[in-house]
Amino acid sequence: MTEQVNLAQLVARRSSVVDLEDVCPVRSVISQVGDKWSTLLLGSLAEKPYRFGELRRLVPDISQRMLTQTLRDLQRDGYVERQVFPTKPPSVEYRLTPLGRALVDALQSLVDFALANHAAVVEARQRFDAENN
Repeated sequence: MTEQVNLAQLVARRSSVVDLEDVCPVRSVISQVGDKWSTLLLGSLAEKPYRFGELRRLVPDISQRMLTQTLRDLQRDGYVERQVFPTKPPSVEYRLTPLGRALVDALQSLVDFALANHAAVVEARQRFDAENN
């Protein structure tokens, strides 16, 4: 049975002696999926499998090095699988795993929130900056 833990309990479990990712499952999972590239790539792969070059065109401001590293990190965590096709030259396709699909489903609420509240966040930032400059 999965232990129910709230945010306050997770904070209370912190330890300055060990790596927090080792003792905090939330930090361990969120550390990878919380960056902008992972979220964009997961969202793209939720539509359909893509080849490397297609992903690069979908996210034009990502460097080839960062795209490669992010895809490897997502593979390592089990969210994305890489399939190599025996063509000349070999072609590679990336797709979500069932775990990746579950993550995208969970992230959808955050995406919906961002879309619904972007204008309010921008307005709040502008108001804050005007009051604090």
